[in-house]
Amino acid sequence: MAKVLIIGAGGVGNVVAQKCTQVPEVFSEILIASRTQAKCDAIANSLANASLITAQVDADKVTEIVALINDFQPEIVINVALPYQDLSIMDACLVTGVHYLDTANYEPPDEAKFEYKWQWDYHERYQQAGITAILGCGFDPGVTGVFTAYALKHHFDEIHYLDIVDCNAGSHGQPFATNFNPEINIREITQKGRYYENGTWVEVDPFSVHRLIDYPEIGAKDSYLLYHEELESLVKHIPTIKRARFWMTFSESYLTHLRVLENVGLTSIEPIDYQGQQIVPLQFLKAVLPIPASLGENYEGKTSICCHIQGINNGKPKRYYIYNNCDHKEAYQEVGAQAVAYTTGVPAMLGAMLVVTKEWQRKGVFNVEQLNPDPFLAKLGTYGLPWHEVINNSEEFVD
Repeated sequence: MAKVLIIGAGGVGNVVAQKCTQVPEVFSEILIASRTQAKCDAIANSLANASLITAQVDADKVTEIVALINDFQPEIVINVALPYQDLSIMDACLVTGVHYLDTANYEPPDEAKFEYKWQWDYHERYQQAGITAILGCGFDPGVTGVFTAYALKHHFDEIHYLDIVDCNAGSHGQPFATNFNPEINIREITQKGRYYENGTWVEVDPFSVHRLIDYPEIGAKDSYLLYHEELESLVKHIPTIKRARFWMTFSESYLTHLRVLENVGLTSIEPIDYQGQQIVPLQFLKAVLPIPASLGENYEGKTSICCHIQGINNGKPKRYYIYNNCDHKEAYQEVGAQAVAYTTGVPAMLGAMLVVTKEWQRKGVFNVEQLNPDPFLAKLGTYGLPWHEVINNSEEFVD
């Protein structure tokens, strides 16, 4: 059995904490910590589980994280704080010799840019320290990388084309809200779209490329080409890929609200002077939008996230897709969270489980597609995210 430290007490942190309490044979003691301890206390009080305790920590400060780790002595830290804080938490794990796992890659707070380079640069130091860092172990990134690795291991000799498609067909009743941290979400989707083709990255204007994509059990939805972080790691670790793209659904109402907010400057990350104080418009917008964790109670409908893969098997072309659908209402009934938080939190718990049970324990820094997908997928459905695969059904594919 192992102690686990969870840093971050938003919607995903809540799911991770609850899922960890469901496997006491793996996680004997659980500490959830955040800048605001009251958020951690609310999660602990909702569970009334003696194995779950709380603490306050500023995840921007390595010394505070180190002190907390030294006091609690966890075997692994699950980072579900802000992506800006990835490096400080990785530094603390390196100092203390503790395994690390996160769900989103690092991005600097003063630039809307995310890439794995900063975290990949830790590989040799983690290797020398004899500890493991798992990057991007949510759903996308995360399960999508595991899905792709599983397809390569069991269905393909070479993967040539990969389309990751992400649909939220749910409704929460709010005029405008984001399903995870508004600041991170809006920074992500307002960047240039980007996809990989024939060894180069192709940029397009945000929301300029879209098409109807059919989602299992949901139907056709307008989907927009975005850049998403797992594309960077997948084309590096699966070099036979000729084209990799990421698509996400947005309603026309959502896009209209977003355009208005952009046009009036509220999505900007450049500080402005307001009554003698410097404020960041996007951070102000985050403060007035609904808290993502509050959306679950009234959420209805499903998410659907799929990997559409084409390649060669035994010298013949093959088409394959693998997917999970998650119901918002069912997720809320189980853990009090909407499906977007649920589909991120479950894989984070499961990845940490595989590290502490040594199935995913390797020295260095790794993305999930570099690891054995079989034990992960063998357990994914058990913990609430059943998956399905379809072979050579051309009607379902993105072309």
